[in-house]
Amino acid sequence: MQSLTNHFLVAMPSLEDTFFERTVVYICEHDSKGAMGLVINRPFEIPVADLLEQMELQAPVIRHHDSLDHPVMVGGPVNPERGFVLHTPQPNWSNSERLTDDLMLTTSRDILTSLGTDKAPDKAMVILGYAGWSKDQLEQELAENSWLTIPATNEIIFNVPFEDRWQQATRSLGFDVWQMSQQTGHA
Repeated sequence: MQSLTNHFLVAMPSLEDTFFERTVVYICEHDSKGAMGLVINRPFEIPVADLLEQMELQAPVIRHHDSLDHPVMVGGPVNPERGFVLHTPQPNWSNSERLTDDLMLTTSRDILTSLGTDKAPDKAMVILGYAGWSKDQLEQELAENSWLTIPATNEIIFNVPFEDRWQQATRSLGFDVWQMSQQTGHA
């Protein structure tokens, strides 16, 4: 089994009318026990600043900082109350895991209090919930042509507007995914 850690899963048109329709999922972990990922292109209708205020983590005075205006993202259907911050590297956060040389995942509240201040990571995405696959489930979905896979890039995660991430990820494959048939064939 080839690990898809640090790859994107790009939803195929066959996932129409499902939670994962037109999604891009960043795979944080993939091993023989299963996989865990975060949808990076499905926003909640709430900006980060409002979430922090609801959690009583930040004074509204800092509210006009650009990073606080970004929407909180829906990371997946599993544990929608669980929060994650996908961010550029910065040491000293509780419960942080370095995913790559250019990307970290933090699950502790302490990083949230830094957002909108000079102590925040350069780039950060606040995400609620995640996508999870049990042993061999993701491999089965790949065999059914539900997903395309490409290496992940911070460019798509942080610099492409969320509404354009699915299209940008499919373009990086060299074709428009909508041109593909939803049917698989055997010669």
